[in-house]
Amino acid sequence: MDGDRHEHIVTARAMGQVVCRSCGQISPMNQQRCARCGERLVSRDTHSLQKAWAWWLAGLIAYIPANLYPMLRTTQMFHTKESTIVGGVIELMHHHAYGIAGIVFFASVVIPVGKFLAIAYLAILTARAHRMDPHRLLWLYEIVEFIGRWSMIDVFVVAILTALVQFDVLATINPGIAAVCFALSVIFTMLAAQSFDSRRIWDQLRGPSVHD
Repeated sequence: MDGDRHEHIVTARAMGQVVCRSCGQISPMNQQRCARCGERLVSRDTHSLQKAWAWWLAGLIAYIPANLYPMLRTTQMFHTKESTIVGGVIELMHHHAYGIAGIVFFASVVIPVGKFLAIAYLAILTARAHRMDPHRLLWLYEIVEFIGRWSMIDVFVVAILTALVQFDVLATINPGIAAVCFALSVIFTMLAAQSFDSRRIWDQLRGPSVHD
């Protein structure tokens, strides 16, 4: 069944067409720029995987100090307390704020790690011929792109707390270096997802009855 389904997949490239990655307009292969948005038309990004891996590695490097260094530095009555991401989750649980702790843990740990794994999985799989269902792989890619916009929730929380909780000598909250590292990690992983050419999913598809 899978082989038959894969055999009947027709791509725009096979039909002599190219899809604009900016607006989705379909144009003839020999056209240089999109008639709708003016973006340069390229059938395939030949350096897609190299760029995706470079941004992925940069994001991973930034994510490590984001978890090791303090995200928040709270000063109250001249006493300073620093909290890492995981430390903040644990402290929230001690105060029985399980819902907030769950949201922070999900946004700060589960989503970033999931994005790293998903991007690496797609990059490794499409580096060579595969027989995976392309629709599921594309669905995975679209999820990674969709959740990218929500990955900055921790940085937003830090920014809001910093702006609101400033009581001079009584209490102040300042962002730690982990906030910057986390923001950079999110940006780098978003660039990694955008650099990945999802059309490789279809190019590298090989069914049981499809020959090179």
